[in-house]
Amino acid sequence: QVQLAESGGGLVQAGGSLSLSCAASGRTFSEYVMGWFRQTPGKEREIVARILRFGTVTYYADSVKGRFTISRNNAKNTVYLKMNGLQPEDAASYYCAASSTSSSNTRDYKYWGQGTQVTVSS
Repeated sequence: QVQLAESGGGLVQAGGSLSLSCAASGRTFSEYVMGWFRQTPGKEREIVARILRFGTVTYYADSVKGRFTISRNNAKNTVYLKMNGLQPEDAASYYCAASSTSSSNTRDYKYWGQGTQVTVSS
């Protein structure tokens, strides 16, 4: 069992930055691929970025490539998402999740946080 808790969401102006954190507790954090997803009302949850167990390989959705950076600190059981150049279309509830496989599919992520809201004003 893994418990995940996101923090760092909030309101930011277009072009601004936010940093999200996701703290994990429970089983060994480094065993899991970690992903950040986002969801807006009426839309499916979509992957934003994921990072492999030791941070050596990352993946980004095309919509955030070059603006967002995912990282992890296994000693602190935490995964981060640094978001730069935020645009109104980035506004969503952001979720971190843990998976045993490297996947972009929400169905492959067994553990989820409760989400944190990101609002971007234009």
